[in-house]
Amino acid sequence: MRFENDDKIYPYCPFITRIVEVGGLTKSQLIQKLQQYSILMNEYGEKLFADDKFTTSNKKYSLQTVELTVGNLGFPDGANTDRIFKRADELGLKLCPLELGPHLRMEYLDQLEGYSGNPLKQQQAPSGSITIASEILTEDNEFPKGFYLRRINGVLWLRGYCADHLHVWNPNDHFIFCEKTLQDKYNEFENVNKMNALLQQKEQM
Repeated sequence: MRFENDDKIYPYCPFITRIVEVGGLTKSQLIQKLQQYSILMNEYGEKLFADDKFTTSNKKYSLQTVELTVGNLGFPDGANTDRIFKRADELGLKLCPLELGPHLRMEYLDQLEGYSGNPLKQQQAPSGSITIASEILTEDNEFPKGFYLRRINGVLWLRGYCADHLHVWNPNDHFIFCEKTLQDKYNEFENVNKMNALLQQKEQM
């Protein structure tokens, strides 16, 4: 689903929520299941899977995800990754675990066709793609920063992407974040209280 141009900011904007079950599979088992679903990966996607820093959970757990555009985070002219992630955090969203990518790909099988007849422009997210916002494994610009989902000529893809800190995402580019849980918000509150206590101690010294 593609959203109409909308200048409203989350949560007062069009967005899609999904509940996705994650975990319980090793990386090898995930690759096997992706192959069973005839899902393809590009070289960057395979590189992410091969890296030891990409880990999976032994236990199954559920995540509530939110799909929205860069513009709906308050960037009508687009923004780089750091600003997008920071604004999402301020709006009650958080980065997804990297393992969400393959699990979501296997659940989201009815993704619309991505190719619109326009040639792919360099340094831009492909038409119809959905980027999963996740923790960046390394600052190396040559190493993929995460996964995105795409459907091309009827074939489903789980693809990795590279983007440095200078890359500006378009306002219509789609991202997926996770909703913060009550525990996340409580932890943030506790961290703020600890920081305030430390500042007060320094002032009294």
